[in-house]
Amino acid sequence: MDNQSMSRRARHEQIKATQNQPRGPKKPQKPRKRRKIWRWIFVILLIALIIGGIVFSRVLSNVHRSVDNMQRSAKITKARDVKQVVKDGKPFSVLVLGTDTGALERDRTGLTDSMMLITINPKTKQTTMMSIPRDIMVAVVGAEHTFPQKLNAAFPIAGVGGAMMTLQNYLNVPIDFYALVNMGGLEKLIDQVGGVEVASPLTFTYTADEDVSPATYKFVKGQERFQYAKDGKNFKTYTTMNGNAALSFSRMRYDDPKGDYGRQLRQRMVLKALLKKSASVSTLLNAKFMASISKNVKTDLSYNEMIKVAQKYMSATKNQVSDNIQGTGDMYNGISYQMVKETEKQRVTNKLRQSLDLAPKTTGKQFGGAVPAISYGIAETNLNGINETLDPQ
Repeated sequence: MDNQSMSRRARHEQIKATQNQPRGPKKPQKPRKRRKIWRWIFVILLIALIIGGIVFSRVLSNVHRSVDNMQRSAKITKARDVKQVVKDGKPFSVLVLGTDTGALERDRTGLTDSMMLITINPKTKQTTMMSIPRDIMVAVVGAEHTFPQKLNAAFPIAGVGGAMMTLQNYLNVPIDFYALVNMGGLEKLIDQVGGVEVASPLTFTYTADEDVSPATYKFVKGQERFQYAKDGKNFKTYTTMNGNAALSFSRMRYDDPKGDYGRQLRQRMVLKALLKKSASVSTLLNAKFMASISKNVKTDLSYNEMIKVAQKYMSATKNQVSDNIQGTGDMYNGISYQMVKETEKQRVTNKLRQSLDLAPKTTGKQFGGAVPAISYGIAETNLNGINETLDPQ
């Protein structure tokens, strides 16, 4: 009994002695509560990413569908490999054709009264906007037998490809893409970006159609502020143009001392303001904005090319240079045309080719297309007005 009792006591002392021995430092343990918090944060982030990915994919799908709806081939062989140009991030050009018909279809009523050749250079971060007079006398490529024609008739006569080829041959500048715009639809695009701010280059009052509506605008030279009265009497002051105001501002022609050239200037100003407002990836990924564009624009830019443009070229749209081809008024058979001297054509060619980082070249053909032999006399008569003679055809 004593031995057994001592044995128990000895074992108890031994255990107690062992427990009293110094131990190494304890490993710190993470609080279980903190681990739970981070686990929940991770789960929430994961869910947000999944939801964001689904929404983003739907937005991209909608944008892709909008681009597909507005894509139309120009049905011509381009002067260079435009896909490679955009892929390499090199400067490119786009011919913007504006029509007021409401329908973007090729027909005689679809004269392109607004024309602009735009070059975008990501290296110099500059966009050059060259307005083209609609009344330039040309021989439309593919329909030379109809000479003489105004340049704005090239689209309804020979399609957008004919218009591109005629101007490309006229200036000897490659035209990489086109954008055919319903100018009435421009109103909706401006509204989509929240309006634009433009300082008027002259003072004028404009009533679109007095027989239909007395709505009147008053613009003041050098000011972004303008006035509007729906009833033509009770005017209110604004600083931001909505789509209707911008369209009215850019359409007026007869009260401008510069005539059509003055209208071209105001069109460039509105387009520049719109580019600044819409030149962002977020805007191009706005499904509502792109849906509006798809209804009012036709282009041969593909979806992938547009995405590359958004990624590589947007910075160039913030620095814009405006110019225009200056012609001389001419009358033939009771119709008003514009004849452009070779020196002016060469100036424009030099500027556009430089903006595209291309080597200088002699400007293009006098009339874009070849003048048919039966019309040599007509061509000579009109060239005499600018002291030039017909080149060999």
